[in-house]
Amino acid sequence: MGMTMTQKILSFHAGLTKVSAGELIEVGLDMVLGNDVTAPVAIKELSKFKDAKVFDKDKIALVPDHFTPNKDIKSAENCRCMRDYAISNDITNYFEVGSMGIEHALLPEKGIVTAGDCIIGADSHTCTYGALGAFSTGVGSTDMAAGMVTGKAWFKVPPAIKFVLTGKMKKWVSGKDVILHIIGKIGVDGALYKSMEFSGEGVKNLTMDDRFTIANMAIEAGAKNGIFPVDELTLEYIREHSTKPYKVYEADEDAVYDEVIEINLSELEPTVAFPHLPENTRTISETGEIKIDQVVIGSCTNGRISDIRIAAEIMKGRKIAPGIRAIVIPATQEIYLTALKEGYITTFVQAGCIVSTPTCGPCLGGHMGVLAAGERAVSTTNRNFVGRMGHIESEVYLASPAVAAASAITGKISSPEELGL
Repeated sequence: MGMTMTQKILSFHAGLTKVSAGELIEVGLDMVLGNDVTAPVAIKELSKFKDAKVFDKDKIALVPDHFTPNKDIKSAENCRCMRDYAISNDITNYFEVGSMGIEHALLPEKGIVTAGDCIIGADSHTCTYGALGAFSTGVGSTDMAAGMVTGKAWFKVPPAIKFVLTGKMKKWVSGKDVILHIIGKIGVDGALYKSMEFSGEGVKNLTMDDRFTIANMAIEAGAKNGIFPVDELTLEYIREHSTKPYKVYEADEDAVYDEVIEINLSELEPTVAFPHLPENTRTISETGEIKIDQVVIGSCTNGRISDIRIAAEIMKGRKIAPGIRAIVIPATQEIYLTALKEGYITTFVQAGCIVSTPTCGPCLGGHMGVLAAGERAVSTTNRNFVGRMGHIESEVYLASPAVAAASAITGKISSPEELGL
């Protein structure tokens, strides 16, 4: 029997001609990623060993993005730990505040990850890079530490679910709606330790930003990774952003899948995940009258320039509803600069929003928008667990930038169509 796309990447990096689901293997790594929350843990573990030098200074990326700009003394100490380590080990891909971004938007933008790579990151949403046709997955800080010095990691080869996409999305429907629909369909453990592999003629109708969003939230279905085929759009993105060599892998025709699920993109509607799980989804027509207190547009899921453009299109010439706090967070400095040049920052400020420097911030209840008891937020982030964005009695509703922007204008969960768009 043949191999899936993920299994082919893993077999190559393990130096094997073939791997099968359930097999334990050791693979070579093309990139090891850490942030200001997870990297200090790994660094402190490495300090216990003599001569624990990095395996390749060019294949480690350290990005301070979760609690930066530093919100308190503890976060400042964590960032200093990572900064000192990066300097002392001459780490090529260290990104200080001012040149940084949210890690999973930054690495593809900088061309640090590419097709065919095998990547681990001490952050669960490392699976984002599957949009480029890479195997990427989140690990713990101790696995990150081992990867930093050995350049290797071990895995149990995952089985896979094949998602066959057909059709084309309607206006105001995006990759966020696709992945929320899928998670609502299969559940938060529906792809547990499996590879979510996307295929079908509908893939060509997804932008790269759509694909990044879908791959990013594969973890919310319990998946080991999410991965897309490498087509001309992918190659165009790679050529624009990276000078690294890449390798294209394709699933064998006789690859084995635990399940095949068909998704007709043309049938999807804007979708919202209600508290307190990403699987608790309803279409926009089913949401009812849900008044809100805050809107967050940003994160590694939906802080890219296309997300900013959609939100600005909806907010242009309008004002956010009285009593609403709307926070817009471009995912990288480059995205921030583009939004500035194209006038979107002006649009947001005139609408009554605040615009933040790139940061994960409110997504994990860190800073820049923590919720009080009883407050509700519509957010383009990826998780809405109890207490995720603040108080345990707050509520987070996950949605696309289009729904988030429209909701900021009306003060309740809304679609752009309610504004006549």
